[in-house]
Amino acid sequence: ILIARLTEKDAECMNYKKNDEIRLHYKLSVHLKQEKFEHDTSWVHCILLSPVQVANNMMDMDQDSRKRLCFADGRRKVDYVLVYHYRKRSSVRGSPSQHRLSIISNGSYPLGVEEKDQEGGKDEPAEVVVDVGPPDPADGEKIMIREEFEGNLKDAGLEIEHDKENKAHGHAFIRLHAPWQVLSREAEFLKIKVPTKKVRHSRLLHDEWARYGAFYKYQPVDLIRKYFGEKIGLYFAWLGVYTQLLIPASVVGIIVFFYGWATVETNIPSQEMCDEDQNFTMCPLCDRACDYWHLSTACGTARASHLFDNPATVFFAIFMSLWAAMFLEHWKRRQISLNYSWDLTGMEEEEEHPRPKYETILLQKRQRKKKNKKNKNEVVTLNVFLPSQTGHEKLTWRDRLPGYLINISSILFMFGVTCSAVFSVIIYRITISALMAMSPDPEVKSNVRVTVTATAVIINLVVILILDEIYGMVAAWLTELEIPKTETNFEERLILKAFLLKFMNAYAPIFYVAFFKGRFAGRPGDYVYVFNDYRMEECAPGGCLIELCIQLSIIMLGKQLIQNNIFEIGIPKLKKLCRTLKDKERAPKEIVEQPGRRQQWHLDYDLEPFDGLTPEYMEMIIQFGFVSLFVASFPLAPLFALLNNVIEIRLDAKKFVTELRRPDAIRAKDIGIWYNILSGLGKFSVIINAFVISFTSDFIPRLVYQYMYSETGTMHGFINHTLSYFNVSNFKPGTVPSITSLGKDITFCRYKDYREPPWSTEPYQFSKQYWSVLAARLGFVILFQNLVITMSMLVAWVIPDVPKNISEQLKKEKTLLVDVFLNEEKEKLQLIQSFRGFDSPGASPHARQVCFSL
Repeated sequence: ILIARLTEKDAECMNYKKNDEIRLHYKLSVHLKQEKFEHDTSWVHCILLSPVQVANNMMDMDQDSRKRLCFADGRRKVDYVLVYHYRKRSSVRGSPSQHRLSIISNGSYPLGVEEKDQEGGKDEPAEVVVDVGPPDPADGEKIMIREEFEGNLKDAGLEIEHDKENKAHGHAFIRLHAPWQVLSREAEFLKIKVPTKKVRHSRLLHDEWARYGAFYKYQPVDLIRKYFGEKIGLYFAWLGVYTQLLIPASVVGIIVFFYGWATVETNIPSQEMCDEDQNFTMCPLCDRACDYWHLSTACGTARASHLFDNPATVFFAIFMSLWAAMFLEHWKRRQISLNYSWDLTGMEEEEEHPRPKYETILLQKRQRKKKNKKNKNEVVTLNVFLPSQTGHEKLTWRDRLPGYLINISSILFMFGVTCSAVFSVIIYRITISALMAMSPDPEVKSNVRVTVTATAVIINLVVILILDEIYGMVAAWLTELEIPKTETNFEERLILKAFLLKFMNAYAPIFYVAFFKGRFAGRPGDYVYVFNDYRMEECAPGGCLIELCIQLSIIMLGKQLIQNNIFEIGIPKLKKLCRTLKDKERAPKEIVEQPGRRQQWHLDYDLEPFDGLTPEYMEMIIQFGFVSLFVASFPLAPLFALLNNVIEIRLDAKKFVTELRRPDAIRAKDIGIWYNILSGLGKFSVIINAFVISFTSDFIPRLVYQYMYSETGTMHGFINHTLSYFNVSNFKPGTVPSITSLGKDITFCRYKDYREPPWSTEPYQFSKQYWSVLAARLGFVILFQNLVITMSMLVAWVIPDVPKNISEQLKKEKTLLVDVFLNEEKEKLQLIQSFRGFDSPGASPHARQVCFSL
């Protein structure tokens, strides 16, 4: 905490250019000498091990000092490591003159260089003269910055140790140690409570947490928080709660699926669609090349559709909406419990330092104003720009206006790219359907819909994966253009942009199938065409819900398998391999290292840098959308999400412990803006599920038919009721099937819609049944939303935010605190009264003398 507060801003200020050398590396925890202090020091937030150390179980306090994270004296522990890079520089810069560079070495000298005076002993600093080329002004400036930076660290009370070896180029490491006095001062400043007893923690993170065999165990959240800090601890706690609550949702989803499977044989609409005696002759699916066909050939689609489109689906949609509300309430309770146990209830938000880029741009603004006052030949020394030097000056909306304009136009352009990708896949589906319908092979013709749907969804998945990576980089670039003042503002704006772009990218194809496909296709004799040649596609005879199920399942499973698992494992290993190959390409002769095995900080530097929790949260939030938004079309979505998360927890644990550099420990009371996004998705899911049940499935048309138009009050005759008639003589020229295998005496064909028959006074206009069904659908949407929202509010009211045991404990602490104050006041009052008694005229001289001495 101390290092992050004192040095992070200064170090990043020196890194606002790409070629700057010094940068913050990683944070280790503080190991204090237990033999000198009788209390536990676990309040330092981290159990001072690097990720590789945890993996290899190298933490043994009885080991040799060289194997421990200590200074050269073997006593002072390494708390933080800074690393910078020496750039390779030629010794000849076009000038015949040479310059002398003095290098101070503590007992270790470069190869080929002799000591000037060896009488001073091995540990005495010696001056070594090396011939180098002309000094680069930029290098000298950076050396000055580093010296000033290190001086500030020493002034703050930190102790510094440099590498003993001298290098021509390569990485140089600076070790920092925070003494006990400095840590005590900062602990009091941050109001951190310290346990009064020693607590020994076994190192369980690698053996029990980051292991796939421990998938059935609870996570050691307290140890995660001690090692990685509260922010990462809250993420894994949230992920654990989310995964745990997916269990009841998965059980209910499985029950709903098996209900559909058990009732498929008794479903009357499916039986009527599969009955060949009904002999419903359907209109062609495309112009000229497509033939008339019998509805009984779509029997398999109808039976599969019943698995997900049955009365239990409505119950499941209501259950999942309430589940989302219950999940948020349960997480609030869990979060408050963690805040209490982790001593975060009284944590106050500290004022953040401005971001280095913000300060740099503000400095440039001030320099532009003073440009006329400066001499052109004046040498300006670069100093670290502190917020105290800015006064009341800040960046205004005029300074940020170009960034805002680029943001708006870029986001609209990205939306256009997403819609264009979806439209391109639609064109692909229409084109391939027409081409396969022209095939003379009857087997190809019979598999047109399955082939087109499967290949189109795979194309959608590939496009989504590619655009996801692009949109992540675009969001970061757009956020930088806005010039946020603090890191919190930067992170929140980045999250909102990334979520908006990735949400559109992941759900645009699903929204098209759910609410737009088949709605604007037209009718026989008056179809809607794309590019004047291709008809807009229609839903399958069993409805669009089965296609929505296929689309959702393939995209969800594909993203989880490829993006969330393969990418998380493969990409870090590829990056590590690339870094290893780059290190091998460097000239080893020019790098002089101290003999012996590599230190722990060398091993940790080879690990992948930590990029924040945004990617981890993002993939889970997108998955939460799959589980909650369109769950009415795919009841097994919670089950697949549960199976993925069981693996995801251990995968993330292994990645954090063994693959990534250890991140800085950051205190946080909650998960931040992610909770608001979850809450918004939960409310949005109510609306989406209501429209999916009303307009995508056949649930409402079945109810309307059974209670308004059925003569027997059953579902018999429902299929015939939903099919309209079309006179084949009304086909436009050039659209009639060129070859028909069903005979030449076809007068009427059927199509799925509620329209008047050709013999009506208003042929092919919407019928009364259409308006009745539409009114019922809109009424159901209103009823569903009000019912679910009311029940969600009831769930939120019934479940208290603060657990009962914590509320009682807080009351006890408050009562004890009041008692302490009352006792102190009582003692003060008694002391004052005793003083008055001593000072009274009748008091003895001895008593007055005691009073004055007191």
